[in-house]
Amino acid sequence: MQNTKIQEEWFSKGEQYAKEINEMVDFGEKNGWENWKGKEPEDTRSNLAEAVFNLLKTANQNGDTETFRAEFPPAHTPIIPLMENRSQSIEQLHFISDEKIVFMTGTSYEKRQAYLLDHDQVTPLDENIQAIGKSKQDHVFAVATAGKISMYKGWDGELINEFLLDKTIELGITELIPFNDGSKVILVTSFGIYLISTSEEKLIHPINEDNEEDWTPDIDMENAALSNDNSYIVVGDQSYDHRILDPEGNTLGAVGAQSSYPHFCLFAKDDSQMITNSCHFYNGMTIGINADQYVGADIEAYTESDDYTIIDEEMRVYAGTATENYYILGDAYGYIKAFDKKGNRLWRHFLGSTISGMTLSDDGKTLWVGAHSGILHQLKLDQDRRDPQSIGNANLYEEFRLLIWKEEPQIWKW
Repeated sequence: MQNTKIQEEWFSKGEQYAKEINEMVDFGEKNGWENWKGKEPEDTRSNLAEAVFNLLKTANQNGDTETFRAEFPPAHTPIIPLMENRSQSIEQLHFISDEKIVFMTGTSYEKRQAYLLDHDQVTPLDENIQAIGKSKQDHVFAVATAGKISMYKGWDGELINEFLLDKTIELGITELIPFNDGSKVILVTSFGIYLISTSEEKLIHPINEDNEEDWTPDIDMENAALSNDNSYIVVGDQSYDHRILDPEGNTLGAVGAQSSYPHFCLFAKDDSQMITNSCHFYNGMTIGINADQYVGADIEAYTESDDYTIIDEEMRVYAGTATENYYILGDAYGYIKAFDKKGNRLWRHFLGSTISGMTLSDDGKTLWVGAHSGILHQLKLDQDRRDPQSIGNANLYEEFRLLIWKEEPQIWKW
């Protein structure tokens, strides 16, 4: 098949599919999904995927990715067969400055690799880095290597603290959340959530409240958040409801799951609200608690209440960030969606594959999103849409996506 013919088929079928899927979702949201009587649109371009991928590689080698992007707008569904054995999780994304971020590939139980992304240039970092975290304010970075966590004031900045690990030394790190002054760091693992300081490695979740003899701190779906001013910590996992803690790890309140399992938590940018997500299979429910309720919070599980605001009743949230005015949440289905604090959905945009990481520039204009597909997306918010193949209703411009796939000779820009 000639390149021109491939291009025409890719473009026209992609445009048609996006139009049909957007119409279907719009209808379902406005009129209720039970009233949709049409058939579900299909993206029938998987037969083109290998050829398009080869053309993408050629465009990268020739430095001609802009032209390629215009002719072959990226899509998720057709390239799913290519991801088998190639894809990997992209997580622990942290903004540094300008168009620069740091991120990791791999999960807590895999061999990881850290990278620096500067505009569209990717540089591998020290292979001994096991995890990276960033404070909510003051640009303190936490870098975990074998047996220790080092705290830096700014990326490549001054070393301001170091924690030598003992009882947590062997634990794979799901997330690192440093305090703004570098005095402590929250270590999130599937063997418990710890508050690490120079004096101790304190288990803050879960707690053996009944002093059971055969109790272990092993957990699934472990998640934690630290308020921007570091006054509050939230912790949760599949088996234990979300708890609100003080900066020393003492319990202040509890937030029961409104879907099956506690899965994610996040503070608003101004700390005026905290949201918790609980999941059931690929769906879930997110609620918001206002700051005046943090101390003494006692939200009953599976119970309607005026003590919380329903933010969303669909998403199983895997990653999120807060802008000045709203939350951006990424879900199991590959969507990112924006919600305000009252639970109004502002927009949605489909990227594809479970969202695994997210970070936002300090000016709130650039968003980076990683997915389990092994793809990292760089997006400009509040911009005109770029591709007629965009699925969703968000005004955002995807500058590029990077295919960071295993067993590939390089990272491919699309």
